[in-house]
Amino acid sequence: MAIPVETFFLAPEDEGTLQARIRAMIANGILSGRFQRGEKLPSTRALAAHLGVSRITVTLAYTDLQASDYLTSRGRSGFFVSATAPEPRPVPPAPPRRDAVDWTRAIGQRFTGGATGEKQHDWASYDYPFIYGQADPALFDHANWRLCALRALGARDFGTLTADLYDRDDPRLVEFIARHTLPRRGILAHPDEILVTMGAQNALWLAAQVLLNQRRLAAVENPCYPALRDILMQARCRLAAVDVDAGGLPPDALPDDTDVLFTTPSHQCPTSATMPVARRHALLERARALDALIVEDDYEFEMSFLSAPSPALKSLDEDGRVIYVGSFSKSLFPGLRLGYLVGPAPFIREARALRATVLRHPPGHVQRTAAYFLGLGHYDAQIRRMGRVLSERRQVMQDALDAHELSVAGQGAFGGSAFWMRTAHGRDSAALARALRAHGVLIEPGHSFFDPARPRHDYYRLAYSSIPVERIAEGVARIAAAQAAA
Repeated sequence: MAIPVETFFLAPEDEGTLQARIRAMIANGILSGRFQRGEKLPSTRALAAHLGVSRITVTLAYTDLQASDYLTSRGRSGFFVSATAPEPRPVPPAPPRRDAVDWTRAIGQRFTGGATGEKQHDWASYDYPFIYGQADPALFDHANWRLCALRALGARDFGTLTADLYDRDDPRLVEFIARHTLPRRGILAHPDEILVTMGAQNALWLAAQVLLNQRRLAAVENPCYPALRDILMQARCRLAAVDVDAGGLPPDALPDDTDVLFTTPSHQCPTSATMPVARRHALLERARALDALIVEDDYEFEMSFLSAPSPALKSLDEDGRVIYVGSFSKSLFPGLRLGYLVGPAPFIREARALRATVLRHPPGHVQRTAAYFLGLGHYDAQIRRMGRVLSERRQVMQDALDAHELSVAGQGAFGGSAFWMRTAHGRDSAALARALRAHGVLIEPGHSFFDPARPRHDYYRLAYSSIPVERIAEGVARIAAAQAAA
């Protein structure tokens, strides 16, 4: 690796001859760790031109450093930092800096300390990661995604790749969503009723910002997606948590002054309950009576490998009061950050304008790569492959949970990628998670899913999307042993 010539400069206050100053500059770069062993230095001609000195001055400085074993010469290849150059000096701690700003007063709004729990960023280093929402590299079609990315970089797609689309989206991606993705959920939509977002979470944020204010009441499921609660708290609306049961959210439990309901009817988060079709009709009737809007988060419908999923709530909507949220991040990979909003054109128009003021649009290259991956059939092939693997993992986990008599509080009737669990004897799941980390096991404590006014600490989530099938049984055995030892 070559060291860029721009990293070299002579400070005006430096003393000594030019040769000595160049020598000191390079030696200090090596001793500070900025220049690493084996890295190539700029040619004498390039560095001389950059510093505005004669080439012989640089050559003499290089030769002197070579004699001191800081540099080595490799034939006609140039000068390199020597493999036996001195080790970098330890960096002394920075002196304490006075901060004159009172940040407790200066910060106008606080976004820390919300419901969303901390994520285990090094989850892949654990032997038994029962972590939800992370990708298993073994299941992803790297080769075809790479080919689609290269195709999107071609001259034919240069405009989509480089243009500032402002508030628009890749028409190829929008067309695929309209013609292929949504009809699978029984939804028909025009392009002006679809907005591409930076994942489902961004879609929920846009919906909350457009539909809510301080006077309006948002109803959410209890338990629910923790980030949704954070989003609604930031919207400063009034908030009501409605307890779910085995069929999801009960329509009759909605407060009479509900303005917007956020729900996950097909795969309740986190219990995995599926709302029966009759209750879906009842929920729409209740929303009509309240003149309320519904935001439907259909976050995992592609994972229906046991049987066909129920129709989306929006497919049953005859009033245009359901806003639909979908995502490709769960079925492809979470780092993709690509989702979509579907709703009546007046709503999408406002959401589009808000998105444009915050982030313009999701990157054009990402949109076009995803459009090719979807349109060429690679996405469907991946979903089928993931379904087979997740079905096997689910069965292995079910057998292990039954064998150890662990309490399952909820599981998806159509598939999914996780079990909603309850601890033995009401044990705190956060304490259980801490104990299990020492044994290489990661679980997701459930307290953050619940209404803070009515906390529950005896639930946790076990996902099987990120753990190899051969490790599931042993991981479950360790969870059982940890609970038995309490």
